[in-house]
Amino acid sequence: MAEAGMTWTEERIDLLKKLWGEGVSASQIAAELGSDVSRNAVISKAHRLDLVHGTDKVASTPRTQKPSRPPEPPAPTEPPAQQDPAPVPRTASERPARQPEVTAAPVQVVVPRSEGVTIMELRESVCRWPLGDPTTPEFRYCGARAAEGLPYCSHHAQIAYQPAAERKRLRA
Repeated sequence: MAEAGMTWTEERIDLLKKLWGEGVSASQIAAELGSDVSRNAVISKAHRLDLVHGTDKVASTPRTQKPSRPPEPPAPTEPPAQQDPAPVPRTASERPARQPEVTAAPVQVVVPRSEGVTIMELRESVCRWPLGDPTTPEFRYCGARAAEGLPYCSHHAQIAYQPAAERKRLRA
């Protein structure tokens, strides 16, 4: 907030108009006007006076708004053209070494069926995954056996602890 002694005299206003019109920064104008004038006071006064900053400068082009979401790619109308297959090597020395295929283990989705436990029934070895709306009396925690060293059962731990790449994929 401005000090009680700071006033906008005619001389200060004239200097503000001159410097603002020349494109001098608000901080520099505040320093020129004295220690009792802040940068924000200069900006506020300039806007109240409807001053145009840097009238000698070239008018800037208005900024275009960034799209909030990138447009979705159009659906392909025809299948991509097939390329000629690579020539088959004739000898074993010409063939590249075959690398073993890595397959992910199938994820078992086992939803634990539990009546849930209240906050008063929570213990060290039970799952603390919240179930329902905490503002209602029916609110419970999962209550299934917690995985070793975690506050959740294996099902809820899979939901809570996802690799960073998986989280990015799910957000997209």
